[in-house]
Amino acid sequence: MWLKPEEVLLKNALRLWVTQRTSGYFILQRRRGHGDAGGRRLVGALDAVLDSNARVAPFRILLQVPGAPVYSAIACGATLEEINQHWEWLEQNLLHTLSVFDSKEDIVSFVKGKIKGLIAETTSSKLAELEEEPEKFREALVKFEARFNFPEAEKLITYYSCCCWKGKVPRQGWLYLSINHLCFYSFFLGKELKLIIPWVDVQKLERTSNVIMTDIIRITTPSKERDFSMFLNIDEAFRIMEQLADVTLRRLLDNEIFELDPGLQDPTQITKRDLEARAQNEFFRAFFRLPRKEMVHEVLDCSLWTPFSRCHTAGRMCASDSYICFTSKESGCCDVLIPLREVVSIEKMEDTSLLPNPVIISIRSKMAFQFIELKDRDSLVENLLQRLKQVNASNPVYYNSLKNKDTVLSFCTARCSLVVFGYLSVILPLPHFIQRLCSERVKESLWNDHFAEYGRTVCMFRTEKIRKLVAMGIPESLRGELWLLFSDAVTDLASHPGYYENLVEASMGKCCIATEEIERDLHRSLPEHPTFQSETGIAALRRVLTAYAHRNPKIGYCQSMNILTSVLLLYAKEEEAFWLLVAVCERMLPDYFNHRVIGAQVDQSAFEELIKERLPELAEHMKDLTTLSSISLSWFLTLFLSIMPLESAVNAVDCFFFDGIKAIFQLGLAVLEANAVELCNSKDDGQALMILSRFLDHVKNEESPLSPFKNHHTFFSDDQEPCAVTEVADLIRDSYEKFGDYSVDLIEQMRYRHRIRVLQSHEDTTKQNVLRVVIPDVSIVPEHLEELYDLFKREHLISCYWDLTSPVIERHDPSRAYAEQYRLDHQQFTNLYKLVSPWTCGEHTEVLAERMFRLLDENMDHLIEFKGLACCLDVMYNGEMNEKIKLLYRLHIPPALTEDERDSQSPLKNPLLSTSRPLVIGKQLKQMLKDLAKEKDAKMEKGLPKMSQVRCGLNFTLNRSWGK
Repeated sequence: MWLKPEEVLLKNALRLWVTQRTSGYFILQRRRGHGDAGGRRLVGALDAVLDSNARVAPFRILLQVPGAPVYSAIACGATLEEINQHWEWLEQNLLHTLSVFDSKEDIVSFVKGKIKGLIAETTSSKLAELEEEPEKFREALVKFEARFNFPEAEKLITYYSCCCWKGKVPRQGWLYLSINHLCFYSFFLGKELKLIIPWVDVQKLERTSNVIMTDIIRITTPSKERDFSMFLNIDEAFRIMEQLADVTLRRLLDNEIFELDPGLQDPTQITKRDLEARAQNEFFRAFFRLPRKEMVHEVLDCSLWTPFSRCHTAGRMCASDSYICFTSKESGCCDVLIPLREVVSIEKMEDTSLLPNPVIISIRSKMAFQFIELKDRDSLVENLLQRLKQVNASNPVYYNSLKNKDTVLSFCTARCSLVVFGYLSVILPLPHFIQRLCSERVKESLWNDHFAEYGRTVCMFRTEKIRKLVAMGIPESLRGELWLLFSDAVTDLASHPGYYENLVEASMGKCCIATEEIERDLHRSLPEHPTFQSETGIAALRRVLTAYAHRNPKIGYCQSMNILTSVLLLYAKEEEAFWLLVAVCERMLPDYFNHRVIGAQVDQSAFEELIKERLPELAEHMKDLTTLSSISLSWFLTLFLSIMPLESAVNAVDCFFFDGIKAIFQLGLAVLEANAVELCNSKDDGQALMILSRFLDHVKNEESPLSPFKNHHTFFSDDQEPCAVTEVADLIRDSYEKFGDYSVDLIEQMRYRHRIRVLQSHEDTTKQNVLRVVIPDVSIVPEHLEELYDLFKREHLISCYWDLTSPVIERHDPSRAYAEQYRLDHQQFTNLYKLVSPWTCGEHTEVLAERMFRLLDENMDHLIEFKGLACCLDVMYNGEMNEKIKLLYRLHIPPALTEDERDSQSPLKNPLLSTSRPLVIGKQLKQMLKDLAKEKDAKMEKGLPKMSQVRCGLNFTLNRSWGK
């Protein structure tokens, strides 16, 4: 453990300790006689007399200053492993840093300060773990409030001892993470340093390295990069930063469809534990592709009996509101998803030495799962039974419908293979058809054998074996059934009887933007396919899309949903296709289908990172990977359905339903790798597009019983030189072998990082578009106008910081036109007016601001946009005198002037211009007339009076420094 630095005499160190390692200013020592009984007794007696510190542990680390007779003990350990961990931390975080200091005294002061900070942080962490009274945290909270002077509602989440780098010099201090800001305070060598970084200003958050440090956290804002290092637990610190940045940015900038977990609804009540729970919930939902409302209650290490391997498989159980899930420690070995709706009983079995703490979970398909080595088994079973009771009570119809069925999917398994022999069948030459049909029968036989051993319900054992079967292509007769199982859409289907019919009835006949877009795209959905050349198929597609738009108006309808839904209808009944669409849009591709397709853009940004990592030569050739991202966007949005032949693309969809978005990432990398040589030789973006489009158009599925359809998306005519055909099964197999090592956890981490970049990119786009519209109409220089926009936006955000239910948050609508996304109400406008306006009137400035607000609020919605503010200030600062007089005059007549009580008390009212009073000239107006006369005499244009111009410069200077 780390020790408060205490001086140790050098002669005692030589007498009782053996130096094992030395490096720069640090020495690692072992106590003499450690490990030897006789030597231990002798040295123990000497320790008691000469060196009390030595009794702490047999290993220690000293801070040495060359030439000094006294060393300082900074760490000790009971084992070699423990002391080596401290030594490694010093090597990674301090050794290379100390060379930047000029004097030995500065080095000693810096190291001692750092060690004291680590001790305080360790103490705080232990108190939190033991749920004791967090005295240290309260002390830190008092310092945080005193140093940064935030409102009381600015909740401090946690704090860390670390260093902030200023050039090549580290500043030891404290990093405070609150709900809306990252703050750093340091007082080192007589100099104070304070940093305040709003999370909404963070453009990039990453772990990287520099010349001196191997592991630092870098935070990039519009104005600067900041590096932080020397954390006791950098993994935890970075994880909390990611969560806070993600929650705050999405809460304030992406409220189009973002919904917070219940524990995070009130930002002033968020704790570090809440953020860790959110991270756990998000990983759990992403891994098992479950509904967003599912909350994890228990996560326990255990072992599950796997009959196919005839042993217990070690792993982890996750229990949520409606599911019991298991994943093995060995990736891909075994995963199980058990909806509580399928559970019949949960029982504790007799505890034995071979089966410690066993629990048996029986399901309706006559299967039972045996879990052992469960800690706190009694509490777990009690909680599971309580949630099972709640599920049964909320879905009684579901269980009545199962009385005469062995499984939920009996209706699916009884269904004939309509895909092959019904509306999809296009007659092939008989020998080819028989050959492909035989191939289908072989696949079906393999799947039936697998079902017999691993199960045929949503609760099946999901192993590497089933992944290989999926990669080969699911038989046409089983595709719809397995899509329902893999996505768990079957649970939604069975637990919502009559829901789809009611939606169809409620939505049909209603006209809105979504229905208009649906009607426009209906005949563009697989137009070459016989199913959608008749009114029957078109009507089914219309009903599914309209019902979903009615269910989820936040999404409504987005392009590419028609292509996906049309393919779902080919392999599933209409109601099943609806629930598959729900699973894809709301669970498997979160945030993909909305106005800004944020989710798809985040994944495109992550895809670029993977290209740089796995295909460096291609990334080097194509300096700007946004070209590839624009091409691959349709791969992700339509799951390759729009750019591959249908009979090949459905194999990619098979992998997607089994492995989620991971399958699309790795298949995209495999496509790029297969064309890497040609892409590196391409001369422009157009040629790269042609190469990839042509390749994908020639990805075939020779084993499919379906006849290939002509693709309307192809860019090539038949007279071009022949292109090599790629078998889709080979392409998918390569994707798993070469790029299948990416885990769900890694993908989620990349999404966190890139969501920040994508959201800030949207904000920059909004800003530039607003400025482009405003700049031609004003004389304010672009740099000042940009600063004014930042202040305008910040005034909106400050009002959102501490009240999630505020109507201010609801007013920010990213789906609106750029100029309308941020609007200020009366109070926000008044605050900003006082800060930047040159027209002030002492204590009555607020009255003047109210009138200006009413004047600018032309549509009477009690909100103003940025353009109105910019034009108003332009007149005040840069307008000609007659324009200023006109504006001043308008402030004294309706609608700016009202007869309310507040206005009637203002001394501005009596001498003002109005429709019922004669003109009375006040002091301010007289001064303006004098200035106008001077301008005419000088015959030159002039801006504001000198004092106002100085005020303008000061305001923008203050704003610039405040913005930092």
